[in-house]
Amino acid sequence: MAESGKKTNLEIEDEGGVKKELQDLYEASLKQLKEGSITKGTIIHIKDNIVLLDMGYKAEGVLLKEEFLDTQEIFTGNEVDVFIVSLENKDGLVVLSKRRADKILGWEKINTVYKEGDVVKGKVVKRVKGGLIVNIGVEAFLPASLVDIKGVPELDSLLNKVVQCKIVSINLKRKNVVVSRKDYLMQEVGQKRKEFLDGIEPGSVVEGIVKNITDYGAFIEIDIVDGLLHISDMSWGRINHPSELFAVGDKANVKILDVDKNNQRVSLGLKQLTLDPWTDVATKYSLGSEVKGKIINILPYGAFVELSPGVEGFIHVSDLSWTKKIRDAHEMFAIGDIIGAIVLSIDVERRKMALGIKQLEQDPWKDIESNFPLDSNVTGKVVGFNEDGAFVEVENGIDGFISKNDISWTRRINHAYEVLKKGQKEEFQITGINKSMRQLILSLKQLKPNPWPQIEEKYKSGVIVEGEVTSVFPFGVFVQLEEDLEGLLHISEIGKSTSAIQDRFITQDVIKVQVLSIDKEKKQVRLSNKGLELTEQTQNNQSQDVIESQEQLQEVEEQKEQEDVIEDKGLIQGEQGEGDGAEEQIIAEEDKNSEIDSEGKANAQES
Repeated sequence: MAESGKKTNLEIEDEGGVKKELQDLYEASLKQLKEGSITKGTIIHIKDNIVLLDMGYKAEGVLLKEEFLDTQEIFTGNEVDVFIVSLENKDGLVVLSKRRADKILGWEKINTVYKEGDVVKGKVVKRVKGGLIVNIGVEAFLPASLVDIKGVPELDSLLNKVVQCKIVSINLKRKNVVVSRKDYLMQEVGQKRKEFLDGIEPGSVVEGIVKNITDYGAFIEIDIVDGLLHISDMSWGRINHPSELFAVGDKANVKILDVDKNNQRVSLGLKQLTLDPWTDVATKYSLGSEVKGKIINILPYGAFVELSPGVEGFIHVSDLSWTKKIRDAHEMFAIGDIIGAIVLSIDVERRKMALGIKQLEQDPWKDIESNFPLDSNVTGKVVGFNEDGAFVEVENGIDGFISKNDISWTRRINHAYEVLKKGQKEEFQITGINKSMRQLILSLKQLKPNPWPQIEEKYKSGVIVEGEVTSVFPFGVFVQLEEDLEGLLHISEIGKSTSAIQDRFITQDVIKVQVLSIDKEKKQVRLSNKGLELTEQTQNNQSQDVIESQEQLQEVEEQKEQEDVIEDKGLIQGEQGEGDGAEEQIIAEEDKNSEIDSEGKANAQES
C-alpha cells in the first residue's frame, strides 16, 4: 500500500489520460467553432459589463453588454446569436460579437423575410442630420418628419430607446433602409379608434377633455378619438364664440350625436343634454301678446331679443316705428337693453319668432284724414329727391311727397332740386293721401291762384311779343316771356336758313315772336317767328336800296365839283378868241350834268 498523500503510478497514468481526453475534446470543439461564422450561445453568467456564454463542446465565449441592442435579452439561460471574432483570447475564451451577428442576420432577414410595410423593432442608436438611426439588425434611417404623429418631438429624448417602426423603403444595393415610427403609431391609433368606435352608440353620454377651440366649435378628446362639438350644438341660446363656454383642458360631459366609422369621426352635442325650450313656445307665447326681453345682438336691419334661455325673437327695423324711418337698428338699441314688444308671428319648426315695437302704439295712419284733412296747409322739411319729385318730412313724423309738376303753375321744372333744397322748410298744401304708400300728396302751386286764365287772355293767338332766349336745342328755342313763363319756338316755326339754329339764336338775346297756342299740361306757349322774320327782311332790303341811291348821288356831286374846277382853269388860260367856243363847251357840259343830277334825284325819290 502506498504512503498517504503520494500518488501511485497507476493514478499518475489515469490523470494523464484525463488531461489528454479534455484536450482532445477542447480541440474538437474548436474544430466545430470557426472564426467569422455565426453560431448560437447560451448565457450562463453575467458580471458587471461581461456576459459569459456556453458555446457547447465545452467551450465558453465572452462579449460585452453593449453588444445587446435590447438589454431585456440579457438574462441567464437566454440563447442568442453571436458572431465569432476569435477562437481564443488570453483567458482561453472565445471572443464574440452579438452586434455583428445581428447585422449579418438582419440583412439576410431583410432580403428574405421583411418587405416594405412590415413592422420591425429596433433601438435608436444615434442622431444624424435630418433624423435618427435605428438598429433593427441593420442600421435604418428614421426621418425626423416620420418620428411622431403630432409634429416633430425632441429627437434626443428617443436616444437608446427601443421603438417599433414600419419599413418604408428597402434598397439592397445601397444597403439602405428607411423606417417610419409615425406610420406605425397611426396604424396602432387607427386600430384602437376602430375598436373604440365599434363600442359606442349615438345617444350615449361620455366625458372628454377640451383639446382645441375654433370659431366654429370645440374638439373634445374622448379616449382615443377627438370629437367635434359644433357651436350650434353647444347651447339652445345664442353664443358668439365657443370660448364663452369652454377653455382648453376643461372636462365636459357630452352626448354622442353621430358616429362616422368610415372616416372615424364623432359628432357631439351639449345642448341635447337638456330639454329643447321651443317645445312649449307656442303655448307660452301667443300671437299678439306683449313680452319683455333683452337685446343680445344688433344688426343694421334689426335686433335679436332673448325672451328666455334658448328662445329668441327678432325685431325688423320696419317694425320699430310707425312714422320714423329707421335705417339702422343701432340707432334704437344697445346690447343688454330690456325692451317690450308684441309677438307678431311664431314658426316653431324654423325656430323663429317675429316681434314688433311700433305695434305697442296705435297706427296714426288709421285716422290720418282727421289729423291731416285735404286742402289744409302743413309745414314740412325736404329730405330727399327722385326723378318725379321730392320727399318731405311733415310734422309728427308723417311723410309726404310733392311732384315736380305741383311745384309751379307756369315754370317748366325738370327736377325738383332745381327749386327745392334738401333741409329746406316750406309750407305745403295737402292735395291727397296715399295710404298704401303712407304718404301725403303735397303741392306748392296750390298755395297761389291759378294764373293760366290771365295768361290765356294776355297771350292770345296772333299776338306779337318780345322775349329772352333762355336755351337753344336742336328741336327749338325756349323763350322767357315773363317770370316763370316760357314759350317754345319750335324749329318747324322758324324760317328756313342755311345757318344752324345754335348760330342764329344766342342765350339772353331778345327776339320778337308771335303766339300760336297755349299748352297748359306742358306749361308752354307755342311760338312762331316765320311772318316776323319775312317782314324784317323786307325792311332790311328797302333800307339797303336807299343807302345805295344816296351813295350814287354823292358820287355825281363830287364829279361835278371836279369839272367846275377844270373849267375855271380853262377860262383863265384860254385866249379871248377862243372864248365863244369854250363858252359853248361849258354850256354843253352843264346840260349834261343837269341831266345826270335830275336822274339821280329821281332814282333816290323813287327809292
